[in-house]
Amino acid sequence: QVQLVESGGGLVQAGGSLSLSCAASESIFTINVMGWYRQAPGKQRELVATIRSGGNKNYADSVKGRFTISRDNAKNAVYLQMNSLKPEDTAVYYCNVVEYYGYSRRDYWGKGTLVTVSS
Repeated sequence: QVQLVESGGGLVQAGGSLSLSCAASESIFTINVMGWYRQAPGKQRELVATIRSGGNKNYADSVKGRFTISRDNAKNAVYLQMNSLKPEDTAVYYCNVVEYYGYSRRDYWGKGTLVTVSS
């Protein structure tokens, strides 16, 4: 069972930057997608950014141009660099890994790290 541990959350002023990290406890299957999701108080969890094992990236429109996702396959890790943060970015950020085995998939989630952006 893969375990994901996030780090890097905290309090920052609007316009500032934060970097999140997520490390998996063991090797991830070759075909996979790593990503970040967030959930603000009273709202549903939403996609922030994903990066495929082949390197393709996908971003939510709300973070395009401000956030950058990257990964280190050797370390089984995924990162999220967040710049120009806004108060509306305040949320618990969750790391996610999806492993694909033919027609089946296996999802893993971290416990989340809180990002608070003050105005």
